[in-house]
Amino acid sequence: MSGSDQSATKIARGKARGSTAGATGEFRQASLLEEAPPLHTGHRERLRKRFHVGGEEALPDYELLELVLYRAVRRRDTKDLAKRLIARFGSFSEVINAPPERLKEIKDVGDVVVTELKLMHAVALRLMRSDMMERPALSSSAEVLAYVRAAQAYERRELFRILFLDKKNKLIADEVQGRGTVDHTPVYVREVVKRALEVGATAMILVHNHPSGDPTPSRADIDMTRLIAEAAKTFNIEVHDHIIVGRDGHASFRAMRLI
Repeated sequence: MSGSDQSATKIARGKARGSTAGATGEFRQASLLEEAPPLHTGHRERLRKRFHVGGEEALPDYELLELVLYRAVRRRDTKDLAKRLIARFGSFSEVINAPPERLKEIKDVGDVVVTELKLMHAVALRLMRSDMMERPALSSSAEVLAYVRAAQAYERRELFRILFLDKKNKLIADEVQGRGTVDHTPVYVREVVKRALEVGATAMILVHNHPSGDPTPSRADIDMTRLIAEAAKTFNIEVHDHIIVGRDGHASFRAMRLI
């Protein structure tokens, strides 16, 4: 091989080595980029630490919602979605209580996200109901009110619920007796009293919601409550209260002296 041919071979080998080294460097750089954790991972960890240190009061509604969404949205930042949900519905409570079909109107909200939000709502109600059953309802009226508001204040249809109590005024059954429309729920006095006798109740708290948001009792509400109270009294069953709940507050028949 001539001198010029040997020089050409060395140059070619050098270029090949340089090309291989460059490719290896690019491969290593690409691998590092692929292995690098997403930027939102650090944010999630910081948010969790703030929650562990300060509890729910340390977080505004959208950040608390972010934490809830972490289980449903594992590989993407949830801050934007949480903010969009709060912007649409107004608060953490209203997001949790929103109907599935309305939640799905928000971009990136599918069945997995809806299930997580509805699960959170169900867990909250279960805990509140359990706490209520451990003490007399009349001595924990604030807990009763908080529970019925959480259960149905944001419902888009009227629900008629009855809390059945024993002789010590402890909760023995919590049942939705009727589901109606946006402004009416059929209530049958005979069925209400019959069910109270079946569960062995000696007292009841009646509950229904006004989807309009205004909890002011209607004439029909007052008349229906009077009929139930009179029928129940025949069987020594007392109606302690009728509570109407809505997004704008609540009304207690007992407090308003309507019972």
